[in-house]
Amino acid sequence: MYTSETQVRVRYAETDQMSYVYYGNYAMYFEVGRVEAMRNIGFSYKEMEENGVMMPVLESHYTYLKPGKYDELLTIRTTIPTMPGVKIKFEYEVFNEQNELITKGWTSLAFLKKDSHQPTRPPQNLLALLNPYF
Repeated sequence: MYTSETQVRVRYAETDQMSYVYYGNYAMYFEVGRVEAMRNIGFSYKEMEENGVMMPVLESHYTYLKPGKYDELLTIRTTIPTMPGVKIKFEYEVFNEQNELITKGWTSLAFLKKDSHQPTRPPQNLLALLNPYF
């Protein structure tokens, strides 16, 4: 299992009238967590896409426990619970500044060849980077 953490500060534009994070913005926070988790292990989404592989989201699930609030520094803990195959699953926990779990969820993504949109195996360098964690 591989786990990584990154932080984001809630911007005013990401909140609703109550100064709570608008629920739709958690998809963006999960994406930040996902991209930074890959970067932290030494893998580049950008290079993967330049090499002809993309990762569209197939499924996403969110459970909102408490509101995130304007100007809070949120911590996004991202976990890859199993070695990827043609699909990869990411699990997320979002904590507020008091270290309270405020949102959790997961996404499932597929590896696709950019030119044909056909499923493909994960890049070998990604598997090599993840292998020590499993």
